[in-house]
Amino acid sequence: MLLALESSCDETSVAVVHDGRVLANVVASQIKLHAEYGGVVPELATREHLRNLPPVTQSALEGADIQPKQLDAIAATIGPGLPQALMIGARAAQTMAFALHKPFFGINHHEAHLYSPWVVVAPNLDSGTPNNPPLRADFGNFQPNVSLIVSGGHTILVLVEAELKHHLLGSTVDDAAGECFDKSAKLMGLPYPGGPELDALAEQGDPRAFDFPRPMIRELHDDFSFSGLKTSVRYFLRDQPFILDDPESVRDLCASVRAAIVDVLVTKTVRAAKRLGVQCVTASGGVTCNRALRKQLAEACASNGLTLRLADKSLCTDNAAMVGILAERKLQHGVAPTSLDEEVKPSWPIA
Repeated sequence: MLLALESSCDETSVAVVHDGRVLANVVASQIKLHAEYGGVVPELATREHLRNLPPVTQSALEGADIQPKQLDAIAATIGPGLPQALMIGARAAQTMAFALHKPFFGINHHEAHLYSPWVVVAPNLDSGTPNNPPLRADFGNFQPNVSLIVSGGHTILVLVEAELKHHLLGSTVDDAAGECFDKSAKLMGLPYPGGPELDALAEQGDPRAFDFPRPMIRELHDDFSFSGLKTSVRYFLRDQPFILDDPESVRDLCASVRAAIVDVLVTKTVRAAKRLGVQCVTASGGVTCNRALRKQLAEACASNGLTLRLADKSLCTDNAAMVGILAERKLQHGVAPTSLDEEVKPSWPIA
């Protein structure tokens, strides 16, 4: 039985994991708090983690119907992320591990996302809700894969050769795909968080209405760049501000921006898998909730004979379930626990 904490940005989450099953996964979101500012304010996020962590932890333990003394290990995200936010979850987990005389596992947030596509919804389990479904690990079907991790802060391609054995192929050299979505939405005057709003409007628009650049799509390396696309949207709106007065044109603009970002993500991911001779592609992170990305990845993988595993939407945004699942696998594979004196690592690379 393992307790996991996640506080890398603006979600406070605690999960209980046992033998590959997620017994509880409680998430307290701060979206409404930060909406007023149009983005995450680190000081406010840290304060909310302090406020939310005790009741969220209690709720997770009660949801799993266990007592702290039944735990075998404690885990927490220790990087990357906002320094003070990370410290709240990490110090709480280290303190619990010390008090209970249990091993502590400090988990890389990106690595947790990396393995989240191998956690599946299990309808036969007797727990869960539509927004927090019953989940279990599916590592029995694990196979080597090229994995896309795409979020507001990161766009990363990783080659996973075996469980717990992976290395970085490429990442963004400037803005992440999620940041491009959010900043483009902000330029259009869409409410926070902008990425999901842009995605929803794009569903009713024409992706061919406006032609935006696909940065680095023809370059054979595995790095990404989205700052130029974001700038292109800014100049487009500067020169044609009247576009925003027409709802149909706004929908077309959203669809066109989304198409440019998704084309790059899908093309480079599938190309990397084919080049490396890997038969499986996975995707995770908050942007993996994007409908066009899920659809086009599925179509591209199918046409190229590749298996696709997408993280369940409940695990795409920040959550402790994926942290707990990974920590349990490390425990089962004999990975040494993390020191209780380990500091947080705000810029900890996945490699």
